[in-house]
Amino acid sequence: LEGDPGSMTVTETTLHKLNGKPFYTWKQREDKTWYRRPIENASNDLLGIIEGEDRFRFRYEVTLPEITAPAKIWIPLAQSDRFQKIDVKEMDTPVDHQILKETKYGNSILYMELAPEQSGEKIALVYDVIRQEKDPYEDDSFIADYLNPSLLMPVGDRFKVLADSIIGVKGEDGDIMKARALYDYIIDNMKYIKAGTYGTGDAVYACDALTGNCTEFHSLFISLARSAGIPARFAVGAGIPSDRDDGGVDGYHCWAEFYAEGKWWPVDISEANKYTALATYYFGRHPANRIEFTQGRDLILNPGPQGGPINFLAYPVMEIGNTAAFPKTFFSFQRQSEQGS
Repeated sequence: LEGDPGSMTVTETTLHKLNGKPFYTWKQREDKTWYRRPIENASNDLLGIIEGEDRFRFRYEVTLPEITAPAKIWIPLAQSDRFQKIDVKEMDTPVDHQILKETKYGNSILYMELAPEQSGEKIALVYDVIRQEKDPYEDDSFIADYLNPSLLMPVGDRFKVLADSIIGVKGEDGDIMKARALYDYIIDNMKYIKAGTYGTGDAVYACDALTGNCTEFHSLFISLARSAGIPARFAVGAGIPSDRDDGGVDGYHCWAEFYAEGKWWPVDISEANKYTALATYYFGRHPANRIEFTQGRDLILNPGPQGGPINFLAYPVMEIGNTAAFPKTFFSFQRQSEQGS
């Protein structure tokens, strides 16, 4: 594009992605303009990876819709763990709130009861985050539970047949090689396409359509891994851009981990699918530029939604009366120095 804002003209059209895989990425100049860089010449930070440690302020903002009846809302609260330090700088709510504890996975949830007077008001959560790059790590909690099915991640039957066929003779080499075979199968066979009923994390849909976003990629992996006897688990949060230091964040992102040889191994298969040069990196690592909101699927809360267990919690779950509502949600960030400036 060239010209003045509001009256720009197109000077060149190029193919950016094919089947979800980009041919080039973008790098920002100091004057905030952007230029293309071919994937083969791009550094890890241009491909979404910050290694070591990242520090940023993260804003989670919700704009409430028109409320015509008594309403309830559930919003995930990020928590500190061994890989992220969360400092809550702001929790701005239009009414009194409760913090619920989801006991199975240990998630914290912000809960409010709302009335029509809150229509159009905002809820804002602001965190200062110090996040570490994640490598394989020791933690033996809930291992047996991570072999069980969930509502949208079945175990056994067709998934066991498929897992066995994928793994084949690699099964003799241990669970890490089994998991790598499943990981490679999904990279080679799925396409990152937001079409159909994507975004629910339905492993059956993912297995049939072989398309979807990060939830389909990782739900299929978890169903296959568990069916092969490998504990695996799900987490969701947001990926923080690595090629700029502030601005909006493009929605939620999810990932998975599997358990082998006494450690949990992080994987991010949808990102590896986009950037195949990083497939080795994403088998056993998560970069530092992300924030985790919640872990697990089929979350049970008290009080909880009329709709039953929450599939996973990244965006708010809201009910007006007994009807699901979908408030506008916006994420933004500002990267910080070690001094927090």
